[in-house]
Amino acid sequence: MLPAIDHKSGVPLYIQVQEGLKALIIKGAYPPGEQLPTVRQLAVELRINSNTVARAYSELERAGIISTHQGRGTFVCGLPEVFEAEVREQQLDVLLEQLLSDAYLLGFQANDVFCRLEKKIKEE
Repeated sequence: MLPAIDHKSGVPLYIQVQEGLKALIIKGAYPPGEQLPTVRQLAVELRINSNTVARAYSELERAGIISTHQGRGTFVCGLPEVFEAEVREQQLDVLLEQLLSDAYLLGFQANDVFCRLEKKIKEE
């Protein structure tokens, strides 16, 4: 799996790679101990500069999320709980933004969505 990259976003690419990898790690796409693609491989697959990927990896390593072993590769260490909660909240925000966007396209207003969501929660 690859992190999503949006070249039109105002968010720097290395941050998008960094946050995308964190999200993939939380989802279990890259469990602890799993080897990540090399910097070069990921850069080619994402069609971005390898220095951008190297910077993202460096930030993740500094946070203790990944570990690079010379000659062996880069591996997932795990995710500190602080990052896990942060990324999960970001993922929820993305889901909510998509829900609202889709609802608007169908002609619903935010209040309509809120009422339906509240109703569904009560049914659960």
